[in-house]
Amino acid sequence: MEESVNVFGEPLEICGGNPVTGFYRDGKCNTCKEDTGSHTVCIEASEQFLEYSRFKGNDLSTPRPEFGFEGVNVGDAWCLCAARWMEALANDRAPRVYLKRTHIKALEIVPMELLKPYALDLS
Repeated sequence: MEESVNVFGEPLEICGGNPVTGFYRDGKCNTCKEDTGSHTVCIEASEQFLEYSRFKGNDLSTPRPEFGFEGVNVGDAWCLCAARWMEALANDRAPRVYLKRTHIKALEIVPMELLKPYALDLS
C-alpha cells in the first residue's frame, strides 16, 4: 500500500475507530485497486443519510454481530464509497465530510468543489 494522503496531499488522518471503519478496517479511508467501491470519503453519519443508505439497500445502522459489525450511529465517522456520496448529493442526502480524513483518491470521483461545502474541518 502506498503512503496514504488526504485531499490536501497531507498525511491521511484517522476517520473512525468506533465502529472501526475503512476498507482495511484500520480506521482510515485507505484504498487499493481491490477496493472497487473506493471507500475514501470520511463522513459524519446523519440520520437523513443513514435512512437514505438503508433505502438504497446498504443498511449501515443495523448491527451485524456475525460479521463483527456494530452498526453506524448518527454522529459516527465512517469511510463511505465516493460514488455513494455523489449519489447522496444528487438526492439531497449527502452527509458532512472530514476532508483531512478523506483519501486523495476520492477526488477521482468527487470534485473538491463539491466536497468543500460539506466540510466539517475547514476553518
